Amino acid sequence: MGLKREVGWSVGDWTPPPAPEALVLEGTFARLERLNGAAHAADLHAANQVDGRIWDYLGYGPFATEFAYRLWADGMAGQTDPYFYALVDRATGKAGGVASYLRVTPAAGSIEVGHINLAPVLQGSRIATEAMFLMMSWVFAVGYRRYEWKCDALNLPSRRAAERFGFTYEGVFRQHMVYKGRNRDTAWFAVIDADWPALRSAYQRWLAPDNFDANGQQRSRLSDVIHPLLSARDPVF
Repeated sequence: MGLKREVGWSVGDWTPPPAPEALVLEGTFARLERLNGAAHAADLHAANQVDGRIWDYLGYGPFATEFAYRLWADGMAGQTDPYFYALVDRATGKAGGVASYLRVTPAAGSIEVGHINLAPVLQGSRIATEAMFLMMSWVFAVGYRRYEWKCDALNLPSRRAAERFGFTYEGVFRQHMVYKGRNRDTAWFAVIDADWPALRSAYQRWLAPDNFDANGQQRSRLSDVIHPLLSARDPVF
């Protein structure tokens, strides 16, 4: 008698979610608008001049002029995958970063966040954290099962950010791609729908007004709120 072969559980009652569409994601500190060269290129190009290293792990950039950046932004703005947002500081009205949904696969319930490029002024800020929360919230609200984060395995800031935001590390794809004439081994991270209720509560606790003092400094770090959740998960392998 042969061994019983295990198969995955039925998802027959699950409906594939919609692809991203023209919508604004609005928070307390951040506003995510569909990337538009005319509206955002000047702010983004200026913000990106502070530290050229933000382009090291992206397949494009840096851009020497605002015009060159606007040409790139206009090209990205017309695409649906990747689907680009500009990250706008609601207090100033200025854009300081971009991020996108990509590798959108409704049939599998899978979607990725990527092309994240934050000017130094946004890195580690409430604006950046809330922007990531808003993007993740939309993904699971409309029915996706899996939300991915991938980066060059050598990109330690991106790997730390993924873990801070609650993504689980799943391994490295060796020699996954070539960009800018260099090899890239890709580190994979993901959040799945079963993770989301606890993560949503953690984000909401961190973003609450009483977690910040009068100068806007955090009282508790997001990683301190999320780490117990990650530790309690079953191992990936």
